[in-house]
Amino acid sequence: MKILSAVISVMAIIVIYMLVKNNLTPKNLGVNNGKLAEMPNKPNAVSSETEEKDKKVQALHFKGNLKDSKENVIKAIENYGNFKIIKNETNYVYVVFVTGIMKYHDDVEFYFDESKKLIQIRSASRIGYSDMGLNRERYNKLSEIYYK
Repeated sequence: MKILSAVISVMAIIVIYMLVKNNLTPKNLGVNNGKLAEMPNKPNAVSSETEEKDKKVQALHFKGNLKDSKENVIKAIENYGNFKIIKNETNYVYVVFVTGIMKYHDDVEFYFDESKKLIQIRSASRIGYSDMGLNRERYNKLSEIYYK
């Protein structure tokens, strides 16, 4: 009985931890010195600014000017669904996507680099170790919609 009680207690702590972590916005988000945040040590993120091969995705190219490019990114986000835009600044958009079944929160950032005419992207899961490729899959779908 003591073992069962201990197991239940540990599981309750894990569930509470996951619920809290899933609802906390990471403190390292945003653009610093013209760059998005570094990649986490876990394989549950992708970025156009990383040199880590397994986490690397391509930046999007501007479609016209900054305004047009940003409008197209917003349309891609809206088309993808299950999102909340948290910040929409001149050269930066921060979105939280919510996964279907488990309702995990994933932080996705877009930095519009006007000098290079590129949109840098960072997509990372808040909790868990592996994302089963979801962040890359989301990037691929957003990219596909953006270039239509």
